[in-house]
Amino acid sequence: NDPGNAMSPEIIGVAPRVSVVIPTYNHANFLKKALDSVRSQTFEDWETIVVNNFSSDDTESVVAAFDDSRIRLVNFANHGVIAASRNFGLQNTRGEVVAFLDSDDCWYPKKLELGMRKLGEGADLVCHGEAWVIEENGGRRVRDVVYGPEARASFSSLLFEGNCISTSAVLVRRRCIEAVGGFDETDDLNTAEDYHLWLKLSQQGARIAFLPEILGEYRIHSGNTSKAGIRNMRAIHVVFEKFYGELPNRSFKTKILAQRRRAIIDYSGARVLQDNGEHRQASRWFLRAIGRWPLRMKFYVALFLNIFGRRLSH
Repeated sequence: NDPGNAMSPEIIGVAPRVSVVIPTYNHANFLKKALDSVRSQTFEDWETIVVNNFSSDDTESVVAAFDDSRIRLVNFANHGVIAASRNFGLQNTRGEVVAFLDSDDCWYPKKLELGMRKLGEGADLVCHGEAWVIEENGGRRVRDVVYGPEARASFSSLLFEGNCISTSAVLVRRRCIEAVGGFDETDDLNTAEDYHLWLKLSQQGARIAFLPEILGEYRIHSGNTSKAGIRNMRAIHVVFEKFYGELPNRSFKTKILAQRRRAIIDYSGARVLQDNGEHRQASRWFLRAIGRWPLRMKFYVALFLNIFGRRLSH
C-alpha cells in the first residue's frame, strides 16, 4: 500500500504506523518548523502528539493553526523531567514504531520513509545522520554528523566508548521500548535518559542500525548553557556507573576501560565550560580528566590552550 494515500486513522479506526512524540516547553518559535517538517514527510501514515509542559508562550495556538487531525496537543506537567513527557507521549499514542523529535529540531522530508525502509530490513532501532546547526554570536554554522557505525552500538561499546545515537534521529519499535520500561524518570538521570535507554535496549539485544543520510537538524543554541552541560555530564556519569556496577565480572581490562571512560566524560564537561567562556572552571575539569587518565595527550593540549583562552578545534 502507498502510505501517502493512507486515510486518517481517526476515520478508519486503524492505528497509524508511526507515532511522533514532541515534548516542548516555551519553544513556540521553533515548534512551527518542527511540525512543518513532520507534515512534509513523504511517508504520511503517522500521528504526532505535542506534549506541552504548560508553556507560557503561544505554543497552543501554533499547534491549533495546523488544523490537522494527525496532530494533537496535550498539556502535561513534567516537573523538569523530559523523560516523563516522552513516556506520557508513548502512553497516548498507538503506532507500532515511535519517533522522537525535540521541538527545536526538525527533519528532512525522507526521514520517515528511509527509516521505515531500514526497519523493514530487520532493525529494531534506526538512527540517521543530522546536520548540527550551531548558533552563536549572531552567526550560524552547520556541521554534518553521521552516527554509528553498528559496531559502536553494542552494549559494551555504548558503555565504554559513549553514546552514538541521537534522540531526534531515531525510529524505534514500540515493543522494544515497552519491554525495557521506557525512559527512566529518575531525577539524577535527567538529560541522559536517552543514553540510558539505548544502553537498556542494546543490553536486551535490540538490533540497532544506522543510515548515513543527513535527514534532520539538531540545533545547538543559546539555551544550551554551561549549567545544562555540566548537569548532563554528571547524569552521564550516573548512567555509566549504574551499568558498570551491574556488570557480573569486572576484569582488569574493564577497570582500565572504566577509568578511561570516566576521564572522557570529565573532558566533555570541560569542553562545555570552555565553549561558554568559563575557562577557570574548565581547567579544573581538564585536570580531573588528566588525573583519571594521564595517558591521553589530547587532555594536556586542551588544558594548555584553555589557559590562554583557546580551544582544540575538535
